[in-house]
Amino acid sequence: MSMASLFGLSTPVDIQIDFAGEKERKHVEVKVDKDQRENLPVYLDGETVSGTATIRLKDGKRFEHNGIKVEFVGGIELFYDRGKSHEFLTLSQELAAPGELRQSASFDFEFKNVEKQYECYSGINVKLRYYVRVTVARRMADLIREKDMWVYSYRMPTEVSNSIKMEVGIEDCLHIEFEYNKSKYYLKDVIVGKIYFLLVRIKIKTMELSIIRRETTGAAPNVYNESETVTRFEIMDGAPVRDLTHLLPRLGETIPIRLFLGGFELAPTFRDVNKKFSTRYYLNLVLIDEENRRYFKQQEITMFRRKIDDGYPPDEE
Repeated sequence: MSMASLFGLSTPVDIQIDFAGEKERKHVEVKVDKDQRENLPVYLDGETVSGTATIRLKDGKRFEHNGIKVEFVGGIELFYDRGKSHEFLTLSQELAAPGELRQSASFDFEFKNVEKQYECYSGINVKLRYYVRVTVARRMADLIREKDMWVYSYRMPTEVSNSIKMEVGIEDCLHIEFEYNKSKYYLKDVIVGKIYFLLVRIKIKTMELSIIRRETTGAAPNVYNESETVTRFEIMDGAPVRDLTHLLPRLGETIPIRLFLGGFELAPTFRDVNKKFSTRYYLNLVLIDEENRRYFKQQEITMFRRKIDDGYPPDEE
């Protein structure tokens, strides 16, 4: 017997939340904690959220309560604020006035055309959630049940997606230019680029391209930065040619790059979400010579979500 049951603290009711049409809705498997993944229904900005809250009596005895309510909540949880959710959205409806339940009961709820201005995100130090919360108020401790959903946001970048050109150079030793076709990519896009070797007088052992996600949380003075490598892509192993010094610019060796993004777990770029966090992506080119010296160049790129990639019809122009 548990200590809670021994002292009569076991909960007298079960609370179940069901979303309307949940089985027919698109689902996505997401990381909700370090080692935990869940299959959650997907909702979009402006969609109605409706369903049923069921209160089941466990032992058949009547159950007194101080009211039952349902809330639709959008909140941001930061790792250094464990147990505290910064709620940027709370909609509430009363399901039952104070009284007593003599038998199990179901209550319908509906939150019409809910604005969900941010996309859900589960990162290293921050989590953005949308969920329905049912609270059964009691004289001792309230009984609370939450059920999560996953929200996609489709906000296309407004600025032009220019090509990216960068240079890695060491005077009289190395001159490499690399060019990517654009600076903004949708989550299942292909990064297309070329690397031009204009001058190589050092022996390059390896070259790799990586995508770095940098997560920034909090506000001064409590700002936390965490970076993680989404993927590494080896471009070459060994120097491309013996000597390019006699060649004219652009006539040297070129290496094409094609990096398909569809197989990686990416989220859109988030900038200063509710003044709580940002996530940014960078293309990182690293060269390592035979003496294990590293030369690198980093460029920020913008990631965004397209409806068509998630199985939704694109917005009409």
